[in-house]
Amino acid sequence: MSEMAMSFAALAGFVVGALAVLFYRNQIEAPSRTAAKDGVETGAALPQGVASVLAVLPSSAVVLDAHDRVLRASSAARAFGLVKGDRLMAAELLALARQVRRDGEIRESEIDVAGHKFGQETTNFAVRVAPLGSYGQVLVLAEDQTERRRVEAVRRDFVANVSHELKTPVGAMSLLAETIQDAADDPEAVSRFAGRMQLEAARLNYLIQDLITLSRIQGAEPIPTPGQVSIDEAIHDAIDHCNTRASAKDIALVTGGSEGLRIWGDDELLVTALRNLIDNAVAYSPEHTRVVVSVRPSGDTVEISVSDQGIGIPEEALERIFERFFRVDAARSRITGGTGLGLAIVKHVAAAHAGEVSVWSKEGSGSTFTLRLPAFGGSAVAVPPSIPLEAAS
Repeated sequence: MSEMAMSFAALAGFVVGALAVLFYRNQIEAPSRTAAKDGVETGAALPQGVASVLAVLPSSAVVLDAHDRVLRASSAARAFGLVKGDRLMAAELLALARQVRRDGEIRESEIDVAGHKFGQETTNFAVRVAPLGSYGQVLVLAEDQTERRRVEAVRRDFVANVSHELKTPVGAMSLLAETIQDAADDPEAVSRFAGRMQLEAARLNYLIQDLITLSRIQGAEPIPTPGQVSIDEAIHDAIDHCNTRASAKDIALVTGGSEGLRIWGDDELLVTALRNLIDNAVAYSPEHTRVVVSVRPSGDTVEISVSDQGIGIPEEALERIFERFFRVDAARSRITGGTGLGLAIVKHVAAAHAGEVSVWSKEGSGSTFTLRLPAFGGSAVAVPPSIPLEAAS
């Protein structure tokens, strides 16, 4: 059982126990009552104190009477669609409640309910159902664990993807090493295979560096030591990193737009984000084209766009391209040496700067990625290059 499930079970057990005590005390201390002729009214109201306990619970809580009518439901239970009016809407919960009422045994389960909150398709609940008192009343506690499940799935996928990505270059290097050993008497073959080992080692290094960068920024926490960052200098550094690959394909890296704009943030992270965008543009562009990096002020933000004349991105893939290890064209990405983490890093760099990244793309017409980052000083005003960063403040 997971830590979250154990915590919920402990909390549910405590609540059930506390409510049972309240019910028992009220039954003992209350004046003797004569049951109604058909028993419908007996125990129909909640004893004093029970409503107060249910009101402070973080999970969805519902109390049913002997005829499956809802006596009390928390706001969370109604928000999730578990309760409507005086009826419990989840058939699985109603079946559990009836079983508990028949045999008096506490039951635990997990159920999926059609989403009624925040656009979720389904909501997964850990539930605990227990009897209350001696009048057929039943307590239902349901804890939303949809987000926890999503995070666990993301974690599992991440571990699986990292394992796969690491295994590929490591396996290739192992195979190449064996080949070199067998070809020890052929200097030309040794040189060729050694060169391929260097490429695989570089690929492994890029992957490790990207993982380190991603782990540093993926929490979307504020940058610990922000400072003034010159957009012009960041673009210049990023282009310097990408020039060799662009030159090999005769792709021109062109800059344009406003100069002298600055943001408040981390220059190293900004260069990393721009380098990833330019690298992607070069990797997915045909030879003899150009990649344009442009800057423009937009109120209190600075917009940095990277446009290419490449193959474009299918519309159905646009929503997923910022996911870790997602590749539009996996075969092409492996040929170009991509790690599948570049755009995820861009997204997290933007979030760390309290900004955002967006994309426009059309198959066959290229793509444009745009970073929108808060301008230094709250207004995107150009600072003449003759004025140093410290003086501009």
